[in-house]
Amino acid sequence: MRRITVVFLLTLGLAVPGMAQSFRPEFTGTHAVVAAGRSYTADAGAEVMGAGGNAVDAGVAAVFAAAVVEISHFGLGGEAPMIIYLAKTREVVVINGQGTAPQAATPAMFAGRTSIPANGPLAATVPAVVDAATLALARYGTRSLAEVLAPAIRLADGFPMYEFLSRYLASERRGSEPYADTMRTYYPEGRVTRAGETFRQPNLARTLRMLVDAEAAARAAGATRVEAIGRARDAFYTGDFARRLTAAVTRDGGVMTADDLASYRSKVEPAYSVTYRGYTVHKAGPWNQSPVLLQTLNLLEGFDLKGMGHLSADSIHVMTEAMKLAYADRDRYYGDPDFVSVPMTGLLSKAYATQRQALIDMTRASLEQRPGTPTPFNGGATTAAATGASDPHTTRVGVTGESGDTTAIEVVDRDGNLFSATPSSGWLLGGAYVAGDTGVPMSNRMQAFRLEPGSPNIIAGGKRPRTTLTPTIVTKDGAPVLAIGTPGGDSQDQQILQVLVNVIDFGMPLQAAVDSARFNTLSIQSSFGEHRIEPGVLEVERGVSEAVRQDLERRGHRLRLYPIASYSTGIVAAGVDPATGRLRGAADVRRERAVVAW
Repeated sequence: MRRITVVFLLTLGLAVPGMAQSFRPEFTGTHAVVAAGRSYTADAGAEVMGAGGNAVDAGVAAVFAAAVVEISHFGLGGEAPMIIYLAKTREVVVINGQGTAPQAATPAMFAGRTSIPANGPLAATVPAVVDAATLALARYGTRSLAEVLAPAIRLADGFPMYEFLSRYLASERRGSEPYADTMRTYYPEGRVTRAGETFRQPNLARTLRMLVDAEAAARAAGATRVEAIGRARDAFYTGDFARRLTAAVTRDGGVMTADDLASYRSKVEPAYSVTYRGYTVHKAGPWNQSPVLLQTLNLLEGFDLKGMGHLSADSIHVMTEAMKLAYADRDRYYGDPDFVSVPMTGLLSKAYATQRQALIDMTRASLEQRPGTPTPFNGGATTAAATGASDPHTTRVGVTGESGDTTAIEVVDRDGNLFSATPSSGWLLGGAYVAGDTGVPMSNRMQAFRLEPGSPNIIAGGKRPRTTLTPTIVTKDGAPVLAIGTPGGDSQDQQILQVLVNVIDFGMPLQAAVDSARFNTLSIQSSFGEHRIEPGVLEVERGVSEAVRQDLERRGHRLRLYPIASYSTGIVAAGVDPATGRLRGAADVRRERAVVAW
């Protein structure tokens, strides 16, 4: 087994305009690849895979490990949208692992405000991670919950603090100080744990062991593997633990109740997909911003990106303008389809994309928000409807100013199964909120809701906020190609798009496609804070040539420049090279991502 982490690879970077050369060689394997936010996380997935697990077992193990060691980006009280490719049936399924608003949540709760708090007990949706992860494991994995939790429990008992997390804890201490349980959890003895010192989370370890004990008790009583995993899940969402967690939240000013936990269920859903130059890209539904990528690919299919040239002014311009159109539709139409009608058939129609392509002026950057009218292309459908039926589960931080939380986990196994997850929540600028003695940092996803009447994303009890979390699967002729994801808030689908275009249109090796210079439009509505729009602002790394940057400025883009490989994204990917059949993975230099392959 070999591991490469991006931390030390920064010293190998070549300041080549456009990043035509990679920071490191292509990374390949024959048995499995796990790509994740930290080496601890990737190692957890690799450990379970090496013991005989499949991609889902490894992915779930990595999700739990990330909830322990990537606490600046994700915690056990957050959410974990997943998308899975099943090699045996060539089926792609979505795990809707986004928590809901407490039933008591209403716009009136936030009267006089323009946005919902980004932190604290009122910021939390119902914890979704444990439910989503156990659902994925029970349905599509092969191992016990105890096996996939073992690495996370060891890490909760103590892991060597790393520099990034130590700095983050120091910078966010003031926002955490109002919450005594947060301070006890993350600032033992009242101080920040220094890099290299052992950092322990005993309350979180106890919570994870509670799940293992519940599974073991069920197995001892004769339950099957799937039934026992369900009993462990119930130990989190019902009974004494749920009462303790919600009692802490209400004590501190929140409105979440034990009934909110008891009634929560993730869902197994069919994926939405579009074809793009012979590939099929699969995403989650409109409770998520995922369809933005699909709409953008439909728009770009009408343009010769390869002929324009990699990182040329024309290619950057047309990709940016296409993204603006897709995001404008997101803000006009997307929301939880259990609450609002979303014209998905029309939004993903090739004919609708052809109509919208005419709005792209190759000489000028648009400064307007221009949602379209997809209903004439909706074929009579009025609600979001992918192929198949929904199946309920019954058992901005950094240089860009984007959200600092979120991580990504991508796995491929030797059978070709793919796992993609974008877990999130726990921190933003302003500290974290830990619920009592559970060790569980609560979500901050409520801020993604809107308060304006008429918005498809207006807050309501039991509703899922339209999240930015956007895992991705790519196939070709039904065969597995890629699982890919990233942190980065609203920029997530923009960054994934660029890597896919680099691979598909420009034929770049996967790691080079990830290392390539990036850009990101802010001429869209932010999902966070005051939901601002910055018309015409285009963030660009200096890996884009000066001549191209000048051309973009002439077209009306307002450039905001960043050093080479510094943009606050963090792509990770794992998949199968269609040309060779060999497994491959990639990890971004930009957020110290990690890969394990063997």
